[in-house]
Amino acid sequence: MERTLTAVFDIGKTNKKFFLFDPEFREVYRQYERLPLTADEDGHPAEDLEALVAWMRRVLVDALKSGKPIGTLNFSSYGASLVHLDGDGRVLTPLYNYTRPMPAEIEDAFYAAYGPEDVFGRITGTSRSGMLNSGLQLYWLKQARPGVFKRIRHSLHLPQYLSYVFTGRLLSEYTSIGCHTALWDYENQAYHPWVRNEKIDRLLPPIVPADAISTGEVAGHTLRIGPGIHDSSAALLPYLESIRKPFILLSTGTWSIALNAFTDGRPGAGDRDRDCIHYMRIDGRPVKASRLFLGNEFGVQLDALSRHYGVPRDRYREVTFDRNLYRQIRNAFVPAFRWTSLDTRNCPPATRWPHQTYEAAYHQLVYELCLLQEAHIRHIVGDSGIKRLYIDGGFSDNEVFVETLAQRIQPMRIRTTDASLGSALGAALAVSGKGIPKGFLKHHYALKKHKPLILS
Repeated sequence: MERTLTAVFDIGKTNKKFFLFDPEFREVYRQYERLPLTADEDGHPAEDLEALVAWMRRVLVDALKSGKPIGTLNFSSYGASLVHLDGDGRVLTPLYNYTRPMPAEIEDAFYAAYGPEDVFGRITGTSRSGMLNSGLQLYWLKQARPGVFKRIRHSLHLPQYLSYVFTGRLLSEYTSIGCHTALWDYENQAYHPWVRNEKIDRLLPPIVPADAISTGEVAGHTLRIGPGIHDSSAALLPYLESIRKPFILLSTGTWSIALNAFTDGRPGAGDRDRDCIHYMRIDGRPVKASRLFLGNEFGVQLDALSRHYGVPRDRYREVTFDRNLYRQIRNAFVPAFRWTSLDTRNCPPATRWPHQTYEAAYHQLVYELCLLQEAHIRHIVGDSGIKRLYIDGGFSDNEVFVETLAQRIQPMRIRTTDASLGSALGAALAVSGKGIPKGFLKHHYALKKHKPLILS
């Protein structure tokens, strides 16, 4: 039997997904899972790596045993996460969460040694972000856990660790290195000198491109296995492959990341205020991005709405866009929500509840989040004149979010797909050895224009 399907594990912070694609990159199967978190040695929440790997093995073996003709396997996952292995290839530490605070004295010492901060940020395409700069996780371990650090023999970015599980090959890959790790010198296209100075380079495996293929045996079948790819870079790939005109991609999920692949990426005024960083295309070129912890904040505020109005947390899924509520909120706008993980400069001291109904409060929440999102998008567009915005990921099918953002972002025009699988599709494309034709997303994934309502 010819093994024609490509399997992709798309590992998000919240949802773990398994997709199968046919040779024309049409989705033929999907499976979603949510796994409980564990905690690291200090009690901070952490991905349960053992449970994740067990789920992945089980799902893939079941698919193969059921007769699905899988021939190729790849992975996309969130970044800012390193898996540290000992000399026997065993996981040595928890998968530290990028939301874990980094001690200020360690971060200060780093920038004192390798700054100034603004120069370092320009060269590495990063902002000062603690554990989100995953290279600094190694610096932190060296300073705070020297005994553990000495036992590390290999440090893998999460997508490459997932590949390692099935191939046994120790690899690094450009898109993972390039996602605000503070490891990469974009000006010289090499690891930054601090990596060598701290002797961290010896822990990082050889770099391969995103289309490098290994082989592995799973349930008696030999599979072509990719090295894994960072999820935001993967999400961008199908759009770059099939769309010719310049655009902004808004990749949504726990993070909402506005990506502009049509700029030289050089820092500009206001970049630090909009958390502008670099991601990397699979060919190594930088992508300017502006990130917002929007999905995380959205989840926190959904919990608050649920408690205040005494409704199920997922009630928001039943809410449709109400033009009258939108007009009322827009015309008499006063901030109501106190953010927990976003900039609070324009927030009230505590969340106010001026609305009688859940629906009105939900519209208020989305409106306030869209004000922040609009500012990040307009900044990343700059003076480029780009008029197209594509929304991918979890918010692409949120009617209230899409319509509210469409109202705010004019004259830009929004396009969405009916499936939030850009990262998985990009991972499949990366190891396919072929491209996709113009119009592919429109024909196969219902890419559609969103025409905003005419409101007075």
